[in-house]
Amino acid sequence: MDPRTIVAPMTPAGVSAVAAIRVSGPQVRDVVLALFGEKAAGRLEPRRACLGTAHDPKTGETVDSLLYLFFEGPNSYTGEDTLELYPHGNPLIVRELIQAIRKVEGVRLAEPGEFTRRAFLNGKMDLVQAESVADVIHSANRAELKNAHRLLSGALSQKIQELNEQVKDMSARLELDVDFAEEEADPDYDSWRKRIVAIGEKISEILQSFRGKENLSRLPLVVLYGAPNAGKSSLTNALLGEDRILVSNIPGTTRDFVEVRLFLPGGEIRLVDTAGIADQATDSLDALSMEKSKAILKEADLKIHVVDGTVAALPAATSADSASADFTVVSKSDLLESPARQAKDILPVSSKTGEGLAELKRFINDAVFTESRDTEDLWITSERERACLAEAFDGVKRALDLLQNRPAVELLAFEMQLVRRSLQSIVGEISSEDILQSIFAGFCIGK
Repeated sequence: MDPRTIVAPMTPAGVSAVAAIRVSGPQVRDVVLALFGEKAAGRLEPRRACLGTAHDPKTGETVDSLLYLFFEGPNSYTGEDTLELYPHGNPLIVRELIQAIRKVEGVRLAEPGEFTRRAFLNGKMDLVQAESVADVIHSANRAELKNAHRLLSGALSQKIQELNEQVKDMSARLELDVDFAEEEADPDYDSWRKRIVAIGEKISEILQSFRGKENLSRLPLVVLYGAPNAGKSSLTNALLGEDRILVSNIPGTTRDFVEVRLFLPGGEIRLVDTAGIADQATDSLDALSMEKSKAILKEADLKIHVVDGTVAALPAATSADSASADFTVVSKSDLLESPARQAKDILPVSSKTGEGLAELKRFINDAVFTESRDTEDLWITSERERACLAEAFDGVKRALDLLQNRPAVELLAFEMQLVRRSLQSIVGEISSEDILQSIFAGFCIGK
């Protein structure tokens, strides 16, 4: 590992009230001296917020007045001396401040994930926890975020360590039998089988909890569909709380489906407003629009049929056209004399007055996030962790196959050593430079 001090922004590019920059390494105190002067460096205390005016160490020009915090190693995120600076969120200031810090000898820009990598190498976290940092940042819903926090807190690491201790104990028993083979009674194959089977069952349980990141990162797709001028676009705007989509009384205003993002209590969803679906197309363009609407409906996780309550009675609105719907919304309820619900899967909604919108959001949230919200199980998302677990499980199966023929104890001991090595690789007790590089290369620069 390059021992030089590293610097990078912790906040994304763009204008904001406050930005954040992290510096980590042996030259942190020199950075404070260069930016804020001898007096500030002399009274530097760990975990004490200081307000200062940063100056360019070469030109002396003022960069910004800002807040900064010093964390003395090993009591920091990386385990090294660390400095966090909070300048105003003008990209010009952030860039100039980083350039000023880089003028201090021994300071360079950080590589992607290098702060977390240093935290791992300095024993602040194991490899499972390090990988979960990215999950915390990129979780798309509350269930994923909760799982990522549990991984970061060490819940999976504890399971792996407990398994590792069981394998270690099993290996010790086998190797003891090897050392004293001439003095001991016949090998206790039946007892060993029970222990190895129990280890295999626990490995299999964790392995089956794997959920690929490509599936987890996919946002639920909710599609609004119905006849032309049913109020789908108005409903989409009302759910968003802004006029995102063009609305008109002229049927067919929406010619193509429009996708927006909607944030709900359970997480973010993709909400699609489709072109109207009529019994017959008015022209070739209209026919193409309806085909695209039907195509996106096939991909939907939740299909909501929107019916204009002013032109269709509720029983008729929930017959043929809504046969494939998961839910029916009767729009323009403010224009109805009696918009009362007539079935549990029908909801009167007014995009104008807001009636029914909160209930519709609750329904969508419960429908698309129910499974992930209700589960309390911990799951793994790393392909690397799954591969290591699969290797460990294969080793257990080989050991059980050997036991059928009452083998030499040395063979069983060798297989259990391989199982243990695979488990140690999960938490990073055994890891190669190539593996670490592939893991941290996908992180953002400031993490």
